[in-house]
Amino acid sequence: MSSGPLGLLQNGWEGLVAFLLFAGAIVVAIALHEYAHALAADLQGDRLPRAMGRLTLNPVRHLDPLGTVLIFIAGFGWGKPVEFRLSALSSKRFGAAIVALAGPSMNVALGLLGAIGLRLTNPGLLSILGGRGDVFDLSTPSFVDMFLATFMTVNVILAVFNLIPVPPLDGSRLLTIFLPPDKQGIVFFLDRYGFLILLAVVFLGPRTLFTPLIDGVLSLVAGLTGL
Repeated sequence: MSSGPLGLLQNGWEGLVAFLLFAGAIVVAIALHEYAHALAADLQGDRLPRAMGRLTLNPVRHLDPLGTVLIFIAGFGWGKPVEFRLSALSSKRFGAAIVALAGPSMNVALGLLGAIGLRLTNPGLLSILGGRGDVFDLSTPSFVDMFLATFMTVNVILAVFNLIPVPPLDGSRLLTIFLPPDKQGIVFFLDRYGFLILLAVVFLGPRTLFTPLIDGVLSLVAGLTGL
């Protein structure tokens, strides 16, 4: 059995519940992430995402078959990228970055929504996820609590991961803002070899490479709910 999310199924009934919670959270998180990209492009005047059926909350329109399978097998995958035309955006310099940031921003908002839900239902569980386990006595988590905790965590991970400045991730689009004109060749290099670099980072890098950053963002999200 895979060591990815499918490996949860090895743990009997509890593993099945955890797997279903993860599946529901990741599908919603990816669909809304890609929808945010499409909405950001549409609001800037590019109707291509609308014409391609991406301005919808229907997850089927946003899930990439291979990327979805890999999420459950390897814990790493992707949604179907939203195509847009830079020439059609109202801002030629910042438009692409705005579209790119819309996805991670949506995930941050969804993570906060999950944290607010936990704040109302089981603040003890939220305090543990935020690194402050001594704030509340932890009551037994319900199915709703577990989903909210999973939903919050998945969205934070997606937001952090997608801001890595390597194509095809959203962070690569931000380089077009910060790099001077004579350094824009770096973006073209990353466009060509970025996917291989990303695979190397994910599969060859240390497992704890992004853990401190993810933990920090989780603590921030928990803190913003008032804990």
